Amino acid sequence: MSGMSIGRRHLLGLGAGVATGLVAPAAFGQTKRPATFNWTLHKPEEVGMTRAGLEGVKAVIQKHIDANTITGAVTVVARRNKLVHYEAQGVRDVETQAPMRKDDIFRMMSSTKPTIGVAVLMMQEEGKLSLDDKVSRFIPEFSNMKVAVLPDGVEMPPRNQPFPPELANQVRLVPAERDITIRDLMTHTSGLSSGGAGRLVNRLQRGPGDTLADYIPRLGAAALDFQPGSRWSYSASDGIDVLLRIVEIVSKTPAEDFLRERIHEPLDMRDTYFNVPPAKYGRILTLYARQYGGWQPQRATFGYSPTPYISGAGGAMSTAHDYIQFEEMLLNRGELNGKRLLKPESVALMATNATGDMYHGVNGGVMGTGFGLTVRVMKDPVAANSGRLPGAFGWYGAYGTQSWTDPADEMVAALMIQQSAPVVLPDFEHAIRKAVVA
Repeated sequence: MSGMSIGRRHLLGLGAGVATGLVAPAAFGQTKRPATFNWTLHKPEEVGMTRAGLEGVKAVIQKHIDANTITGAVTVVARRNKLVHYEAQGVRDVETQAPMRKDDIFRMMSSTKPTIGVAVLMMQEEGKLSLDDKVSRFIPEFSNMKVAVLPDGVEMPPRNQPFPPELANQVRLVPAERDITIRDLMTHTSGLSSGGAGRLVNRLQRGPGDTLADYIPRLGAAALDFQPGSRWSYSASDGIDVLLRIVEIVSKTPAEDFLRERIHEPLDMRDTYFNVPPAKYGRILTLYARQYGGWQPQRATFGYSPTPYISGAGGAMSTAHDYIQFEEMLLNRGELNGKRLLKPESVALMATNATGDMYHGVNGGVMGTGFGLTVRVMKDPVAANSGRLPGAFGWYGAYGTQSWTDPADEMVAALMIQQSAPVVLPDFEHAIRKAVVA
């Protein structure tokens, strides 16, 4: 199993799920180990990895720092519940050349989403909701929604491009064939705020003082981008926020309190916040973009300015330490260090491809992966150019944060950066794969 590529025979040996995408439950059938994890650094040989291979992981990150792809990174790899790699490389501040620190706080953006997926599954286990419940059961404004439709032959520009204003005049609204469900939101198949024709006519904006309770009901007036369940298209912001509002309603607990008390504190996610305490502002990374031939600091109040709006879609601030704690809980079937958050069946459900062949990435063109409940699921690593094994699952953030759980390999990993640099991830994954020998 060493080397950068993964043989198809090895993949097929993990089960027929490579073809179907229903690989996660089988992948969780590994030898049960005690669900304990700490931050003692172990020898890689203890878990079937090599020291030279993990030095290669460090070298890959340094290569991208030297090439000005990223300013720095914090990376973590743990296998079989033992930490084998934990490095901070590069700089956290280009002007001062202050080195990156392991406890630096990152803007997690959409890496926030899987934690909301866990919150929803917790509520399902408690009988307070079902994935197939209509959203309108909890938020009546989501009844009888409309779908924005363009004439045949007229296509929307890509989601990251502006649209001609006259295109809005061609939109007609038709009734949704059914109400959207919690499952639709968990799998990004609802059509809500997903970059399609609805954005031509929707004029909803969140106010600076809005809470989830203020804003989410207004989304019931939004035009959907397609008929619910008919396709996959990423709801970057609103969809997961609707889920978090439902968690607030059924738990009768404010979102920030629920996430802290039910997920962050039990998992010792000690530096995960939606409103970072001022005493920790100095640990928040400067945000940079590559412009004018150099690294330019970006104006980013996100993380510094307190907000009443707790965005489950992208509002968390966190560290490599905390997200590895989260992934370790998932690796151990919902339990870590004596605290159980989910039943094993719920974790397996989260990690199972739920969208057939509809998922091809946020912007299209991605092969070999499916989508579960708020997470991408690996189906065919060769097609996906990935170092993960079938059944691995995780998600990422717009500023480059990545973390995942690989049950078949009994591994978790995190790549924490603050630039959008998609070329780094496959190199990081393949370097990890090369370090595995048994």
